[in-house]
Amino acid sequence: MGERKAAAPRCAALVGPYLSGKTTLLEALLHATEATARRGSVKDGTTVGDSATEARARRMSTELTVANTSYLGDPWTFIDCPGSVELASEAVGAMLAADAAVVVCEPDSDKAVMLGPLFKFLDDHGIPHMLFVNKMDQATERVRDLLEALQAVSQRPLVLRQVPIRGAEAESPVTGYIDLVSERAYAYKPGQASELIAMPETVREREANERQKMLERLADFDDGLLEQLLSDAMPAKEEIYAQLTQDLERDLIVPVFLGAAEHDHGVRRLLKALRHEVPQPQQTLDRRAVATAGEPLAQVFKTVHAAHTGKLSLARVWRGPITEGMVLNDVRVGGIVRLFGAQQQKVTAAQTGEVVGLGRMDPVLTGAVLTPSGAGEPGLAWPAPPKPVYALAINAEKRADEVKLTAALARLAEEDPALSAAFRDETHELVLSGQGDIHLQIACDRLRSRYNVPVTTRPPQVAFKETIRKPHAIHSRFKRQSGGHGQFADIHVDIKPLPRGSGFVFAETIVGGVVPRQYIPAVEEGAREALRQGPLGFPVVDLSVTLTSGQFHAVDSSDMAFKTAGRQAMVDGLPQCEPVLLEPILEVEVVAPSAYTARVQRLVSGRRGQLLGYDAREGWPGWDAVTAHMPASEIHDLIVELRSLSHGVGSYTARFDHLQELTGRLADKVVEGRAAAAQ
Repeated sequence: MGERKAAAPRCAALVGPYLSGKTTLLEALLHATEATARRGSVKDGTTVGDSATEARARRMSTELTVANTSYLGDPWTFIDCPGSVELASEAVGAMLAADAAVVVCEPDSDKAVMLGPLFKFLDDHGIPHMLFVNKMDQATERVRDLLEALQAVSQRPLVLRQVPIRGAEAESPVTGYIDLVSERAYAYKPGQASELIAMPETVREREANERQKMLERLADFDDGLLEQLLSDAMPAKEEIYAQLTQDLERDLIVPVFLGAAEHDHGVRRLLKALRHEVPQPQQTLDRRAVATAGEPLAQVFKTVHAAHTGKLSLARVWRGPITEGMVLNDVRVGGIVRLFGAQQQKVTAAQTGEVVGLGRMDPVLTGAVLTPSGAGEPGLAWPAPPKPVYALAINAEKRADEVKLTAALARLAEEDPALSAAFRDETHELVLSGQGDIHLQIACDRLRSRYNVPVTTRPPQVAFKETIRKPHAIHSRFKRQSGGHGQFADIHVDIKPLPRGSGFVFAETIVGGVVPRQYIPAVEEGAREALRQGPLGFPVVDLSVTLTSGQFHAVDSSDMAFKTAGRQAMVDGLPQCEPVLLEPILEVEVVAPSAYTARVQRLVSGRRGQLLGYDAREGWPGWDAVTAHMPASEIHDLIVELRSLSHGVGSYTARFDHLQELTGRLADKVVEGRAAAAQ
């Protein structure tokens, strides 16, 4: 591991569950690389990351934080990602832009399941990643037990790189570590590099056992190393380091490091591993089947709308240089900045490997591949945003802000593709959709703080409908006399129920011209208009209306008169057809680890769901997919309870399946609620 020339700028994403300590680790990394004079505190709101008002208020990351630094002459970019499962899509862009990811977790076996979806994404995309077990100063269980729980959710073998040094008691605090490659022991020094010490006799046997396990894991991917182990030969340390570097680059193993970022424990050892083992940008391009030579190439992984500087497209430069004023995808680069949290430093060019902000590229969206020619790049394909699992109806507090609200929501959705806003014609509501209540409340806070558009929210209405159970024939006459021409129309119609899903059918059996042909469309139009709100207060579906007879007046009849008669026939006739409420039923697929399948089934059944069955989730070892029919009225906060029972990893997808009659007290409550809202 000798010294070498400076590497190209590399990028590492810090990812992991909420409260694992990623922002604290970023502070420790920046302080250890002398990018900051003193460490910030999440508790005090003085960190480089989490500078947004929403983040400070919640003491949690709500968006990506990009910070450039250098370590022993090598330039680095660290991207701190939110840990909340509701903000997981933020981390997707960072991981795809990075050369490697540092997965941060707590030393708690019960929380190991939370890493499953993260490991799955990294492995599916072949992204090299290390595991940093943080908060080791608070660890109460054995590292071997923790690794066993973590291995159960990782498709790649976990390779322990360090053995903790504790006091004499089994649950004594961790005071240092032994590096399993160099076989050197170190004592932690808060705020400083660890101190080299003699290896304690109490851990010598454990160190030998764990080192042998590490070598055996590596030998699974190298025949030469396997031969040495079988012949009881000890491989050279340089050979072990080279094998670790190679296996990490190929995403064959997950090296595991220990530490406590709050006290700087293990941070410098992590930095050394990053420096020596993380692939170069050129190797990352090789992994993604992108040519390392060619025209300048960058990809936008995050879009930000800043109050004073306008739109900023955060991009990884895969082939440089990118210069100010260069035209990429027919858009001129309005400026280039290097980022350090909320701070921006203007530069004139960005080289291969750098992460920078590109200014005023308004047409460019997140995921866009930027080149002078505008040519795409299949190896840099961008994943679709996650489907929404939670929604709120949203209104501007002030009517005058409605236009501003629409524009602000469009910008928020551009920044965060996991957000979407759409007007629902069925319920006449503007609905904001996303990944959970916290996700949407953060969006609402941004509407107020960034765009000065305060809003009110409520659960969205369910698109109930109504239909009829029995037929009825009705006669409707509309007659009005005033000065000049009057209004006259007389019709007979048959109203009949149709099978579910038939919609509305209009027909006529007029003979002898009792209703002239030119007036028949007006009768249909009037009937359709009346169906927008039936006797129960909801749109009416699945029925037929047949015009059978009528009368007209040569002078007083008109389209308007027959339209009015058609509408009045429905208003008077529908209550006689035994109207009944219909509720939308969704086909829902709930996915969660198999250990939670029984709880998921009880959850679905408790929400009036009809279980259709369950099966292993395809491509997800140890996970099940439960399918069911569920009323749309039971879906609103389903994700909240589902995440609560599954350590935050359960999710669902839903699509409309059919309409189903709703009767009894539940139907009465729906109708009463609609009547009260209409007053």
